[in-house]
Amino acid sequence: MSVKTGMTIPTNPSGFDPEELDEWFDSLDDLLHRHGRQDVQHLLTLLQERAYQLGVHMPFTANTPYINTIPLQDQAQHPGNRDIERRNKSIIRWNAMAMVVRANRDFHGLGGHISTYASCATLYEVGFNHFFHARTADHTGDLVYFQGHASPGIYARAFMEGRLTEQHLLNFRRELQPTGGLSSYPHPWLMPDFWQFPTVSMGLGPITAIYHARFLRYLEHRGLLDTSKSKVWAFLGDGEVDEPETLGAITLASRENLDNLIFVVNCNLQRLDGPVRGNGKIIQELEAAFRGAGWNVIKVIWGSTWDPILANDENGALVRRMGEVVDGQFQKYSTSSGEYIREHFFNTPELKKLVEHLSDAQLKKLRRGGHDPDKVYAAYKAATEQTGAPTVILAKTIKGYGLGEAGEGRNVAHNVKKANEQELREFRGRFGIPISDEDVEDIDFYKPSDEDFEMQYLQERRRKLGGYLPARNPVHEDLDIPTLEECLAFYSKRVAGREASTTGVFGRFLGDVLLRKESLSNRVVPIIPDEARTFGMEGLFKQRGIYASKGQLYEPVDRDQLMYYREARDGQILEEGINEAGALSSFIAAGTAYSNQHDSDVYLLFDVRLSASRRLDLGGGGFAGKGILARRHIRSHHAQRRRLAARRRAQSVGGHHRPELRRL
Repeated sequence: MSVKTGMTIPTNPSGFDPEELDEWFDSLDDLLHRHGRQDVQHLLTLLQERAYQLGVHMPFTANTPYINTIPLQDQAQHPGNRDIERRNKSIIRWNAMAMVVRANRDFHGLGGHISTYASCATLYEVGFNHFFHARTADHTGDLVYFQGHASPGIYARAFMEGRLTEQHLLNFRRELQPTGGLSSYPHPWLMPDFWQFPTVSMGLGPITAIYHARFLRYLEHRGLLDTSKSKVWAFLGDGEVDEPETLGAITLASRENLDNLIFVVNCNLQRLDGPVRGNGKIIQELEAAFRGAGWNVIKVIWGSTWDPILANDENGALVRRMGEVVDGQFQKYSTSSGEYIREHFFNTPELKKLVEHLSDAQLKKLRRGGHDPDKVYAAYKAATEQTGAPTVILAKTIKGYGLGEAGEGRNVAHNVKKANEQELREFRGRFGIPISDEDVEDIDFYKPSDEDFEMQYLQERRRKLGGYLPARNPVHEDLDIPTLEECLAFYSKRVAGREASTTGVFGRFLGDVLLRKESLSNRVVPIIPDEARTFGMEGLFKQRGIYASKGQLYEPVDRDQLMYYREARDGQILEEGINEAGALSSFIAAGTAYSNQHDSDVYLLFDVRLSASRRLDLGGGGFAGKGILARRHIRSHHAQRRRLAARRRAQSVGGHHRPELRRL
C-alpha cells in the first residue's frame, strides 16, 4: 500500500516495466514510513553521489512542483478565531478602499492605491494577529518593512486600533494639513511617530531588511544587545523583484545564516501595466533564485478548497497541469467564469472528473493560497521556527482581490482610484460591511464600538504581542563626545604641519580619538567598503577586528604582521567589500538603532565613494538615520577631462597657471 505524499508521480518515458516502477515507488514509501524524511533525504543524496561516480549526471533543477511547500498533514493549526479575524479584516479592507476612493472624489487626481492591499490583506492580518511582536522591556521587537503601496491598509488598521482618527483618513496624502494627515507611503520623516522604514522607492526595503537582520546579529555577537527574539519581516511585491537591489544581496543572508529574516513576496502576478511574467511563472523563477542562494523557500499557492481535489489527483495529472499553465493565463482565470475555468484549465476528461462534483460557482471560488489564513499561518509559523537560513514565502494572490469589475485581477488594477456606487455596494455585500445605502453613497468609514467583541479581540491580540506596529519610539541619550580641547590636541599632534588628505586625517581621528574614548568606543560602527588600506586605516583590523559571524576559520597570510587581517565574531568593523549599496544599508541599520532597538544613539562612521548608490543614500535620510557619512569624491570622467583641458589652456598662456583658469 503506497503512502500518500502529495507529490507528483512522474510519467514513465524510459520504458521501465510499470510493475517494476511501482515496486521502486513502494520501496521509497516504505523507507519514508519507517525512517522519516530526514533519513530518506540522506539516502537520496548518497544515491545521487553514487550515480555521479558511475557517470550518471542528474539535470539540475532548483524548482519543486507548483503546489504548496507544506503538505496538508504537516500544516500547523490556526489558533485564532477565524470568523472574528475575517470580520475585522473585511472592515479594514472597506476603510482602506474608502480612504482612497473618497480622497480622489474630493481631490481629483490625488492618487493612492487600492489593489495592492486588497491582494495582501490576509498576509498582513495573520501577521498582526499572531506574529508581529512589538518592542517591550524584554523583547527588542520585530522589524516590519511594509510594502509601500499597501499603506492604506496599514492606516485602516491603525484607525481600528484607535491610533488614527477619521480626520487622519480624510487627509490621506495630505500629511501637512493642520488637523493631521497621512503620507502617501511609509516615511519616518513625514510621520515620525508611526513609520519606521521608508519602502518607496521600490527595491530599497528588501536590501535594507537584509542588512538590518545582519546588524541585529552584529549587536548580539558584540554583546551590545540581546536581539535573539527579533525577526525582520520584509513585505514586497513580485513586480518589485525586477529592481536590482531586491535580489542583489540575498546571498549575504544565506551566507550569514540569517534565520531571523523573513521575506514575504505578494505574488499577485501583476505590476503596473500588466503581468509580471505573462509567459512564465514568477513563483517558480523566484523559488529557483532563492533556493539557489541557499534560502528556505515556502510556497503558498493553493487555498484549502484545493486540498480535497489534490488528494484525489492520484497520478499527478492536476499537479502537472498546474505547472504548465503560465501566469498570464492564471490572470485570465481570475477574471473568468467557472464555466471557462472548467473548459480551459480542467481541459481533459481526467481533470474534469476531479471537479465534476463542483458547480461553476464553486470553481470560481477556489482560492489562492495567499488569501487563505490557514495556509498563511502555517507558512509563517514554519518560517519563524526555521533555523540556519533565511526564509522567503511566495504567496500567490489576486491583485485587487474583492474589487470585482472595478479591478480584480485586471491589468488596470494598480491604477484604480475610484469606484462607482454599484461597485461599492457589491464590495459591501461581498465582505458583509454593516452600513446603509446612504453611507455607501457617502463612502463613510466604518468602525465598530470599542465594546464590540471584534474590537476587543483585535486589541487583545496586539496586547499579547507587546503593543502596536508600526510604531517609531526613539531612545535618546547624551553621549560623552570628544571635547574641543581633545580635538585640538589631536590636530596639533597628528595633523598640523603635515600634508594629508582629509580622508586620511579622518582615519587617524577615528583610531586615535573616537575609538580610544572609553565612553564612546563601543558605540562606533566603522563601515568600510573595501578601502581601509587606501586611507591608512588597516591598523583598525588588529585593534578592533572585522566582524564575522563565524569568527576566523583560517590563518590569514599576513598573520605574522602587526596589522594583520583579523576577523572575529565580536569584531567591530563592518567590512562590506566592493559593495556600496550594502555599506549604505548597514549605515541605515546602525544609524536607526536609536529608534528601532532599545539601544541608544549608535555613533556611526562610514566611508564610501560617490557613485550609483544614490537611491540608498537618499534613503538614509528617509530612514531618519543618525551618523557621520565620510565620503571620497570621485570625479567623473567628463569632469576630469574638463579640468585637464583647463590646465593645458593655462600652460599655453605664458607657461603659467592663471588662477582663474585653475579654478575651472
